[in-house]
Amino acid sequence: MFEFVVFIALLCIGVIFGTLNERRHFQRLRDDEAALSHILQTNLKHIPAPHGDLQEGAIMVSGNVVVALDFFKIIVARLKSIVGGSLRSYESVLERARREAIVRMLKEADAVGATAVHNIRIEFSTIGGQNPQHPGGSEILAFGTAVKVRND
Repeated sequence: MFEFVVFIALLCIGVIFGTLNERRHFQRLRDDEAALSHILQTNLKHIPAPHGDLQEGAIMVSGNVVVALDFFKIIVARLKSIVGGSLRSYESVLERARREAIVRMLKEADAVGATAVHNIRIEFSTIGGQNPQHPGGSEILAFGTAVKVRND
């Protein structure tokens, strides 16, 4: 009985601290995205006409992040899989990873003085996960072409 109580207590502590950490990360992402909002982002192969059509200094920029699934989200997802439905705990992890990869890409573009990043692509891959005791993680890579747009 004692072991069960300890397990539940540790589970609650993990969920509380994990939730707080996730909220802080989302807030930092919002702040970084706002700070980098001056950089035009598009998945088009060319910058749209109203924003300037002459480009200089094209360079490939990228940002990647590797995310491990934490123990508590795995437990919640396994319980949810019994009854079915979307796994929101995993969705949250993937959203944070995708946004973090894009922010890192934009920071790299900002560092080289780019005013736009076009042809943005996002790739996803899994790492490990062969052993159920060590579920591995996921890598998300965002990349695109950073340019300085001249509005002549």
